[in-house]
Amino acid sequence: MSVVVVGANHRSAPLELLELMTVDRSRLVKVLASLAAAEHISEAVVLSTCNRTEVYLVAERFHGAYDEARDVFADLTYLPPERFADSLYVHHDDDAVRHLFAVAAGLDSAVPGEHEVLGQLRGAWEAARDEGVSGRQLNALFRHAVEVGKRARTETAIAQGVTSVPQAAVVIAADHLGSLRGRDALLVGAGSMGRSVGGFLLDAGVASLTVANRSIGTATDLVAELGSDDCVAVELDRLGEVLGRVDLVVTATSAPDAVVSADLVEAGRAGTERPLLVVDIGLPRDVDPAAGRVDGVTLLDLHAVTALTDASLAERHREVVAVQQILEQELARFAAVASAREVDPVVRAMRDRFEEVRRTELDRSVGRLSPEQAQAVEEVTRSLVAKLLHEPTVSLKRAAGTSLGDRLAESVRDLFDLVEPGPAPGRDGGTTGGVDRGDAPEQPPASS
Repeated sequence: MSVVVVGANHRSAPLELLELMTVDRSRLVKVLASLAAAEHISEAVVLSTCNRTEVYLVAERFHGAYDEARDVFADLTYLPPERFADSLYVHHDDDAVRHLFAVAAGLDSAVPGEHEVLGQLRGAWEAARDEGVSGRQLNALFRHAVEVGKRARTETAIAQGVTSVPQAAVVIAADHLGSLRGRDALLVGAGSMGRSVGGFLLDAGVASLTVANRSIGTATDLVAELGSDDCVAVELDRLGEVLGRVDLVVTATSAPDAVVSADLVEAGRAGTERPLLVVDIGLPRDVDPAAGRVDGVTLLDLHAVTALTDASLAERHREVVAVQQILEQELARFAAVASAREVDPVVRAMRDRFEEVRRTELDRSVGRLSPEQAQAVEEVTRSLVAKLLHEPTVSLKRAAGTSLGDRLAESVRDLFDLVEPGPAPGRDGGTTGGVDRGDAPEQPPASS
């Protein structure tokens, strides 16, 4: 059986196709059920993020499993396979393991080392376990992938620094103001960019956050999503009355023209000497550049923000080589552990079968032997069995993890009609029934 990954990401597929392939929570159970019912698939995990949708499989037959995974994508997109097949990538065995480890480490992300993907990977694995479709092989693989992701982030600087324009806007504002803790902030724009900015502002400890948007309904929805008692929504035409009582304004709209004029800023600031920092990350610009000349106002535009982001990303890219070295070490370690895991049950079953035959034949004869003779026969037969099994055991372990090893193991199973040992006792003393679910994974953190 092979581990296979079939998927599409931000490099292989256009955004419109990735959107169709997205598997949200409402669709996940159905997709996992479809994969579990497939003829050539014995285990499955589905990983779907804003940058990728991937299906990890244990395939009984490679081509059959690929066709079944492709059919799942056809159901998701309502497109015939020939419309998206060129956007799919397929990796199997060592290449599939390498790909998953790279995803976990953040090397396959649009932003190297992003934090979110490791939590999303944990969540995908846990969902598959909950549905009973991730078994012994994928549990072992994903458990190791989580370890790889943690190691990459703790032993290198791949996850350090600023990774997005919204985050950079908040970081640069904190630098200019000394700290955002206890500050009053105004966010103009409640779209996807504004949503990110709002989250970062609350994380930075602002005392209050006012969200202004052309559609008050969208602003209200964002306030509810942010879930803070210190967050309120206002209509865009109330900007002037808010400008005089805040320390920071961040604008992030998709408007074609400036929504904050210099006159509006000057009128809003009338009667106050409170300094105001304005960070404009709109493209086109949301704030009239002349607003930066109003007394007490400092205006930073997208160029200042992206310079910080670019510098941080350059540092991250320099860490890629260090992370790749960790990946190579972990790939070798996983291969060694996986090989032992695959061959050990066969070796144990073979030795148990020979021991069973030896004991049965010895029990038949022991009544005709003196104690001394019985002891001698015991020693001779035990030594004989050990010597007979030595070479097959060495050969199986030497070939473990290769196609030859798979064939040898299958031949031994068939020749001696072996039944391999069942799952190990659980923590409560019983055995794990059905799919071997392994140790419970850590609770996945909330992911975006």
